[in-house]
Amino acid sequence: MLSSLPSEPHPPRILLAEDDAELRALLTLTLARAGCAVVALEDGFELSDYVSLTKVCGGPLQPPDLILSDVRMPGLTGLEVLTQVQAAGLFCPVVILSAFADDATREAARRLGASAFLDKPVDLDVLTATVRQEISTPHGPGLRMREVLP
Repeated sequence: MLSSLPSEPHPPRILLAEDDAELRALLTLTLARAGCAVVALEDGFELSDYVSLTKVCGGPLQPPDLILSDVRMPGLTGLEVLTQVQAAGLFCPVVILSAFADDATREAARRLGASAFLDKPVDLDVLTATVRQEISTPHGPGLRMREVLP
């Protein structure tokens, strides 16, 4: 009789939505070096499609451990996808990136359930620390966003 072996821990699964190809590549490399499995997506449409294909939504894909999304992207914005994430009941942390962070954008992200907000240009050490912190913190409805300062 075979005994079941403990399952190997999987690296944190990160969905990264960033329309700037160079920044997307840099963020992917940074997070991969930090031990994360990164699914790099080009825009809000791809992020939305991926979310709708997760098991939480009845699809075949494993839900992410964290979503890292730019706000302003072609197609759907990061905030529009955040609305979809909340409506689907996908309670992973969502970290928002923006080069155009005004008070209204921050308030909208907070209201929609973002767990952290980082300003661009993003400090890669701050990004890595924020991702690690958010993955290790319990998340669910009603938890507050924190602003990350470099």
